[in-house]
Amino acid sequence: MTRDTMPGDAPLTQAGAALRTLSAADWAAFGLQQMAYIRPVLVNGVRGMAIHAADGTPIGAAPDARLAMAAILQHEMEPMWMH
Repeated sequence: MTRDTMPGDAPLTQAGAALRTLSAADWAAFGLQQMAYIRPVLVNGVRGMAIHAADGTPIGAAPDARLAMAAILQHEMEPMWMH
């Protein structure tokens, strides 16, 4: 077994080897443009769903989870739940 293989596995692909070189900042930005998460919020006594980018930046809101997820999908992102 070497640094680039695991027992019973083939050697890492070129892409897999490249992932090992990512910095902490690279990992923090990983998926930033592809994922958004929703979480329940209460604003002025009204329940709704906040929409955030993967890094936590608020990017929108919706009155319910169904509409929040639809908005995320419409922008070609993958919705995630935050609880």
